[in-house]
Amino acid sequence: MSNVQIVPARPDDVPVILDLIRGLGEYERLSHEIVATEDGLRKCLFGDRPAAEVVLAYVDTTVVGFALFFHNFSTFLGRRGLWLEDIFVKPEHRRKGYGRALFLHVARIAHERECGRYEWAALDWNEPAIRFYKSMGAVALDDWTIFRVTGEALRRLAQRP
Repeated sequence: MSNVQIVPARPDDVPVILDLIRGLGEYERLSHEIVATEDGLRKCLFGDRPAAEVVLAYVDTTVVGFALFFHNFSTFLGRRGLWLEDIFVKPEHRRKGYGRALFLHVARIAHERECGRYEWAALDWNEPAIRFYKSMGAVALDDWTIFRVTGEALRRLAQRP
C-alpha cells in the first residue's frame, strides 16, 4: 500500500467532498437521491454547529476517498457513540488498503473520544463491504430494522397534531 495520509476536511474541500458523495451514489445505485449542494455541505459540515465530520484520504496530492461520521448517543450505555455514515474509495484506488485505513482511522477517533459504540449500516447486496466489516470484528444486528421518514412524508408527520 502506498503511503496514505488521512486528514480532517476543511471548508475549501467541499467541492471534493461533493464529488466523492456523487461517486458513492453511483456505486450504491442511488445517484437519483443525491440533492446535496456545496452550500448545504459547507453550512452543515463547517457552520456554527457542524452536524458531521469528514476525513479525506490522500495519496501524495490525490484524494482517493473519504469517511463522513457524527456522534449519536446510547441511552443504555449513557455514552455517546460514533456513527459512520459513509465511507468511499474511488474505484481506481480500491483494493489497496485505503478503505481499511479510513475505517480504522474513524475507529481510533471513536476510541479516543471514549465512545461506547462505533456503528454503521451496509446495503444488503454489498457483500464485499459486509465481508470486510465482519473481518474487522463487526457483528451484524439482524434483529433491528432501520426506519426512515423523508421529504413530503416528514413534512406531513411534523404537522400532525
